[in-house]
Amino acid sequence: MSERPDRSETQAVRERYARRVPQDPRYCLLNPAALLPLQERQRAVLRLFARLGWTDLSARRVLEVGCGTGSNLLELLLLGFMPEHVAGIELLPERHAAARERLPDAVQLTLGDATAQSLAPASFDVVFQATVFSSLLDDAFQQRLAEVMWAAVKPGGGVLWYDFTVDNPRNPDVRGVPLARVRALFPHGRLLAQRITLAPPVARAVVRLHPALYTLFNTVPALRTHVLCWIAKD
Repeated sequence: MSERPDRSETQAVRERYARRVPQDPRYCLLNPAALLPLQERQRAVLRLFARLGWTDLSARRVLEVGCGTGSNLLELLLLGFMPEHVAGIELLPERHAAARERLPDAVQLTLGDATAQSLAPASFDVVFQATVFSSLLDDAFQQRLAEVMWAAVKPGGGVLWYDFTVDNPRNPDVRGVPLARVRALFPHGRLLAQRITLAPPVARAVVRLHPALYTLFNTVPALRTHVLCWIAKD
């Protein structure tokens, strides 16, 4: 792949994020429609690590691609990863600066395009992405980023993936990433997947009546819009 599509897609990502509403109240954790999916995902990640037999996360190394303002990295620290073993890469300077302010100094943060970084091969137990690929509309760029992520994973580790699988007809700046596409991006990985997260429009509607309705409606698999995947490197 030539360098030109990479450059155009990174610029397009900057423009897409610039169009987003800053501090959108829909994503504030004071809103149960945002808090409950977060807690659901945390429980699912912990169950996954337990299934892998990872009872002590303190020695595990993790990298998040597209770490944003550092919220997910803060979660990983709470789950038991140590700051000196945690790293993130973020494309947007303002989000990188916010993450640097929030996170311990020992957390390694890099500003720039992840596909242009020189990552040591097989250096992380976990390479994590959360709703990054759904913001990438160029197939070749998606593939290049997947290759970079896969190369950074240690044998015995994996890619931790959280993203939505269906298109949002109201937002042309994103597109769903179905499981078939995930498998195509990581053809050498062994994929474990579970569908989680109540569709956000449904969640926002039902929690206005009562937060407990999130759990009730989330029992219907057809209403779940995201997948949590572990793509294992043997």
